[in-house]
Amino acid sequence: MKIFSLNVGVPREVTWYGGEVRTGIYKEAVQGRVQLRRLNLDGDRQADLTVHGGPYKAVYCYPHEHYEYWKKALPGRELPIGVFGENFTTEGLLEDAVHLGDEFAVGTAEVVVTQPRLPCFKLGIRFDDGLMVKRFLASGRSGFYLSVKKAGEVGAGDEITVIARDPERISIADFNRLYVAKDYDRDDISTMERLMRIAALPEDWKEHFRERLAATQT
Repeated sequence: MKIFSLNVGVPREVTWYGGEVRTGIYKEAVQGRVQLRRLNLDGDRQADLTVHGGPYKAVYCYPHEHYEYWKKALPGRELPIGVFGENFTTEGLLEDAVHLGDEFAVGTAEVVVTQPRLPCFKLGIRFDDGLMVKRFLASGRSGFYLSVKKAGEVGAGDEITVIARDPERISIADFNRLYVAKDYDRDDISTMERLMRIAALPEDWKEHFRERLAATQT
């Protein structure tokens, strides 16, 4: 497991459906060591801090393995590294094997998995495709966010090693499946109850699934 590419960018103004939108989704690969701080990487910023960035979304990771899928799904389209807005293009960290609350060491930093990426309309801007958000969500290839437990320096090629696995073992893939599901069986309900015990999961997501649990009891 490693960082295949480290990517940063600052917000820019782009035209979308005749209006101006400010977005930080445009990322470019950087070489050398970069400081990872509590809220983001040096040289990286987010445009709308109400939905991007912050301590639970300090780093966005997207598996390099998914690029092959998208090359087939979007034939003829250029897909430069970082096109999904990710900070770490990773290798060896797929959604079915990464769990909410897992802790990793990378470079001299330590990070914690907090949640999957829920795409917003700015992904459509980056791809110039109004359907891209639906395609991305349907694919299950969400990537995931990290919080920073210990600041440090990171760079492309750094190994990502497991410090601890969350005892609930709820994967990003499990979370994604529950998010899009319309009906739940007993195992699903149990999984949602277990989500509440994961300290790394943001409170707004816990509230989201509390409401879903309540709906199953009516």
